Amino acid sequence: WKAGGSGAVGGWLSALRGRCVLPSDTFLAKGSAALEKLEALCGEGSENTHPSKLLQLYTQAVLDITYFEESQLVDEDFPEETSLEKVKELTSVLSEPEDLVTECSINEDPINILGTELVECLYWRRGALLYMYCHTVKERSEWLQENIAIFKKCLNDGVHYLMKMLSFRCPLRINEDVSLQDKDTARLLSEGIFSDTHLLAMVYSGEMCYWGLKLCGEGEQESLETPDPAPDSGPGCRSHSAPLDFRELGKSMLTKSTCS
Repeated sequence: WKAGGSGAVGGWLSALRGRCVLPSDTFLAKGSAALEKLEALCGEGSENTHPSKLLQLYTQAVLDITYFEESQLVDEDFPEETSLEKVKELTSVLSEPEDLVTECSINEDPINILGTELVECLYWRRGALLYMYCHTVKERSEWLQENIAIFKKCLNDGVHYLMKMLSFRCPLRINEDVSLQDKDTARLLSEGIFSDTHLLAMVYSGEMCYWGLKLCGEGEQESLETPDPAPDSGPGCRSHSAPLDFRELGKSMLTKSTCS
């Protein structure tokens, strides 16, 4: 960390600070306040501050500032000419906290540095953003016909993000120690549903799998990753190359969510 971690934070801070030059908003104000606190800590000398504290502050700023920008996209109904690049940009920014952990040469899993809730939120926000984007553009028949590969990639990446978000906590194992009055709660926890956001992630995943089957057709979902993707090839800088079985995964997610 001392060899260059604080410098890495400073570089990422400058880029994030530029995103605050936007209309006033509660989330922007929160993000800006987090940045100011982070800059003050860096100015005092990061040797006296644990890296996890700095990285958690940075992550919270990323989440607050990008939330405002995502809300603008939703309010504007994802403008056809510009929204794909904006979605790509936001998914990239939401990947930065984990990248920064690596760049700072911290030999720890990001979840041990940032904490489970923040890491879950980073994946949830990317998956939910792609869900909302797909929910909107699937109604644009001409666009969909011309960009079906991009649409499929958005679905594939979005489901991967949501499944990753659901994987960070171990489902509760139900046994004889679970009392009767806790039975319903225990059943939810045994399915990995620890909050309404976890439940919504399951629903979103199931819906996206359904759209994949309905609009992209049956058959194995091929990888959409390319060695050097074109700028307009998809929403994320990191393609999730593992093919998805939309039918089986969707059935599993929707069964769990409806039974809950």
